[in-house]
Amino acid sequence: MPVSDPTSVAPMRADQRKSAAALLRTRYAPAVAELGELFARAGHELALVGGPVRDVFLGAGSGGDLDMTTDAVPARVLEITGEWADTTWTVGIEFGTIGLRKGDTIFEVTTYRSERYAPRSRKPDVRYGTSLEEDLSRRDFTINAMAARLPSYELVDPFGGLAALAERVIRTPGRPEDSFSDDPLRMLRAARFAARLGFTVADEVQAAMSTQAARLAIVSAERISDELTKLMLTAAPADGIDLLVRTSVAEQVLPEVPALRMEVDEHHRHKDVYSHSLTVLRQAIDLEPRYGLPPDLVLRLAALLHDVGKPKTRTLLPGGKVAFHHHEVVGAKMVRKRLTELRFGKDVIADACRLVELHLRFHGYAEGEWTDSAVRRYVRDAGPLLTRLHALTRADCTTRNARKAARLAASYDALEERIEVLREQEELDRIRPELDGDQIMSLLGLQPGPLVGKAWNHLLELRLSEGVIGKERATQELLRWASAEGLRPDEPLADGQ
Repeated sequence: MPVSDPTSVAPMRADQRKSAAALLRTRYAPAVAELGELFARAGHELALVGGPVRDVFLGAGSGGDLDMTTDAVPARVLEITGEWADTTWTVGIEFGTIGLRKGDTIFEVTTYRSERYAPRSRKPDVRYGTSLEEDLSRRDFTINAMAARLPSYELVDPFGGLAALAERVIRTPGRPEDSFSDDPLRMLRAARFAARLGFTVADEVQAAMSTQAARLAIVSAERISDELTKLMLTAAPADGIDLLVRTSVAEQVLPEVPALRMEVDEHHRHKDVYSHSLTVLRQAIDLEPRYGLPPDLVLRLAALLHDVGKPKTRTLLPGGKVAFHHHEVVGAKMVRKRLTELRFGKDVIADACRLVELHLRFHGYAEGEWTDSAVRRYVRDAGPLLTRLHALTRADCTTRNARKAARLAASYDALEERIEVLREQEELDRIRPELDGDQIMSLLGLQPGPLVGKAWNHLLELRLSEGVIGKERATQELLRWASAEGLRPDEPLADGQ
């Protein structure tokens, strides 16, 4: 009999129930039980449900909003809590949810319900349920299908959620095929919880993900990107991504990632690009504290996707070698297309694409001497992404050759030191010509237009090449450029120029 069948789950002993209730009671503010008493006096059930219960048994504390479930319909919830709550809101009332705030505690109270997607519908059909056990049976995973009745904190665990926590495994309360058919987004959530908690996903759940993957076509891009964002910001997103690839779910949401598993023949060998990309993602995460970065979505997306241009640019060379010329440029375009289709924010898209485009820039200089001009251009091109580019470039070194790895690390150490030296000497983070647009127009007698930008770029190139040259020299160079361009500035060129 499958574990997800509630009849196969051994009932909790009285001492276990008492211990669980005591643990839950100690973790939550008095307002939680107080709200339960309020519903009980009104003749209704109320229970703490899902994550707030799960996290107590994981020892993860009780931060964030508290999810509650009840047999009372939303209008009745508002009647019961109207005078008790400091604030109420009804943004989620369409889905049976009322928001409450009491002091510093925020509650989301949802009427017992089930959600199902019609075969071709992008919106769930929400129906109110009749019991707590029925409500729990429609939840995504057994670890989230536990509740604590209030005000007693009696644990309700009909599907073995505690056992699953002890086994560190992701299972569904019912048949996983039915669960993923009801809400296909749960396949991505399985990967997210596995990555966040370090759990394995039960074999039958993985099998259902493979057979139901195409169902994700009915889920909106916004919901998918939201779930992918949560996955990428977990402690181990590479593990979740690998699960999505192995179950074919990734082909529905990030097809460029499984495409990295290119065939390697015995004559034309190259690095396993897929495994390399997961390693780069892991190493980028390890480097975040070094660069003072919080869990960084842009860096992590760029690390995962930095080589997606390789399959399209793969070229076989004489001698059994393989080249991927301009894969960073091709990859940046592919990343922009995919993240745009998934409705990621414009800034996230722009920054992730720019990092992909720049991720090889260091290697053009790694074996040679970095001139001041090259350092300035590196900083200028990276702009506000410089710290992330540092992390991505270091993470991109996955060679097993210890001497080569040490040489690359030392070379990048030297580059960062050069950047700091120049930063002390110049305003390296604000590289711009000594003359601004207004000064250029005044000197050359120009009106706003393309020529002003062309002149500004000429001075910028000079600034990058030679550093700070001063306004007098910049003026001379501007007039020299204007003469070469056939312009007739109001101010004549200096004598001898």
